[in-house]
Amino acid sequence: MTVRNHTDAQALADDVRQRLTGEAPGSPLVLAPVTGPGTLEPLRRLVAIEYQAHRVELVAYGTLLTRFPHQPAAELWVTLARIVHEATPKLREVARALSMSETDLAGRVADADGYAFHGAMSWIATSGSQSTAALAAHTDMQVYYSGASAVAQRLRETGAPVPGEFLDYYDDPGDDYLKELALTVAQDGLDRGDDSQEALFHAHRVADALLGLWKATTANPA
Repeated sequence: MTVRNHTDAQALADDVRQRLTGEAPGSPLVLAPVTGPGTLEPLRRLVAIEYQAHRVELVAYGTLLTRFPHQPAAELWVTLARIVHEATPKLREVARALSMSETDLAGRVADADGYAFHGAMSWIATSGSQSTAALAAHTDMQVYYSGASAVAQRLRETGAPVPGEFLDYYDDPGDDYLKELALTVAQDGLDRGDDSQEALFHAHRVADALLGLWKATTANPA
């Protein structure tokens, strides 16, 4: 009789969180100057990177829905796609408040780290297991929301000259229910026989990509 080792999705998520211990959420953007003529430029880069990532995410979640259409996975992909779809027009409002043009939204960011998330999500969507995709989604929510809210809260506290639309959009703690759903879907995949080490490897890839995203916002233009 074959005996399977039980792997807990929460333990994998804890492993990712432990590795991030000591990383300031949103760093180094959270440490960027809040006064002076260049204050808004990193924020514009953040908006452009996220806006471009939305298309990648929508394709990724649609692909995952076709690959894993059963419950509870289907609920996760559909909900994530809806959140991204509804966030895009709100992000365009943020861009307008920052005086960004369509060219600015589509513009290339100097640091290639700004696109690491795109590559990670594309591979996961087409080739990753259910648990890999779900743990990656959980990691995305954990790292993105903590970083974004840290940036927004610092800007509020320092009275930085930043449009309210930016602060309202990024000061968001995320949805705890959706994070729990992602872990449930990851666990379902593990229980079906998914490779836990593959899931953990790609969760770390996503975490690293998001940390690189914050770095890219403060990179000097090429």
